[in-house]
Amino acid sequence: NFCYHCRAPGLKSLRLISCYDVSNKGFGKAIKKFPLLEELELSLSPNVFGTDVFRTVGKSCPQLKRFRLSQHGFHSFEDSHDDDEALGIATMTQLRSLQIFGNTITNEGLEAILDNCPHLESLDIRHCFNVFMDDTLRAKCARIKALRLPDDSIDDYDLQVFSPVFADSGNSSDDMDDDYMVPGLHCVVFSEENECFDDDINEDELDDEARMMLNGLRALLM
Repeated sequence: NFCYHCRAPGLKSLRLISCYDVSNKGFGKAIKKFPLLEELELSLSPNVFGTDVFRTVGKSCPQLKRFRLSQHGFHSFEDSHDDDEALGIATMTQLRSLQIFGNTITNEGLEAILDNCPHLESLDIRHCFNVFMDDTLRAKCARIKALRLPDDSIDDYDLQVFSPVFADSGNSSDDMDDDYMVPGLHCVVFSEENECFDDDINEDELDDEARMMLNGLRALLM
């Protein structure tokens, strides 16, 4: 029973890192159980993406103040939908702090976020190389107290960083150094109330695409 696992409606902080088997379906179902959430991190979890799932976050977590959506690096391909995540994030209207490292967001998506998140004070868009700071964006960003731009230093970034891949560069994952390859299925879940849950995931034990999300939450909430 899903509700049995999601027994912390008062949870205020949730961090999901390297959760490769968490999907839109599992995440979207789980996030609805945390209406008081104020801080959310969803890093290195590439199977949670698109406008709808982040709109679900905006609708289900109206008090969300800090959101981190970070990747290993920038990857832009011809068929990528550059502003899908940005349009969903724009519904998180109470945000004070936002990091979207290595995202394919464009000027249009960033403008949507700035226009709809009037309380935003801290913005980190490092390695978001589809953003070009023109006069319009600079004017909209003037109110941001802490601003990190696409080309700013990543010395203090706490995750592994891959070299950027552009649609016309011809680079592929085969060109990456072995030290930078994505690790196997691995999930780390944090909350403000609990110690870290850190476990290797066995694919054979996953009954459906939401299974790992449930297991992570069960460990978190026990």
